Amino acid sequence: MASKAYPVAAGSMLAGVVQQRCPRCRRGPLFTHSALNLAHFTEMPAQCPVCSQVYEPEPGFYWGAMYISFGFSTGMMLVIGALVYYLLGDPDTWVYITAVAIVAVLMTPSNLRYSRTLMLYLFGGVDYNPQYAEASQAR
Repeated sequence: MASKAYPVAAGSMLAGVVQQRCPRCRRGPLFTHSALNLAHFTEMPAQCPVCSQVYEPEPGFYWGAMYISFGFSTGMMLVIGALVYYLLGDPDTWVYITAVAIVAVLMTPSNLRYSRTLMLYLFGGVDYNPQYAEASQAR
């Protein structure tokens, strides 16, 4: 069986987070399915398919991602509320609620995935090591 080629996330932490790649090699994907696959968008492999980095450092690790997700949701509500206010000229309250609810539901897969990605990058205790990316390219 041929090994799958994974592109390197440009070397910066920001690129790794945006592309949702392994924090150690920045090549392996953090999620097994597309964010558009609503049945499986939360599924993560147990470890990186490139460098074998474990994606869940301890049981319940991603519970902390709820706080990051809360921050994303709060920021999103503030931005949507401001946009509705300025673009629609301070409409009725139901317009604010509807706009925020629609955007929140549509952004749920992205919100969850990026909060988990940030949790792993910031609190997972894993640093980028270019040797893992280079070693996987040599295979």
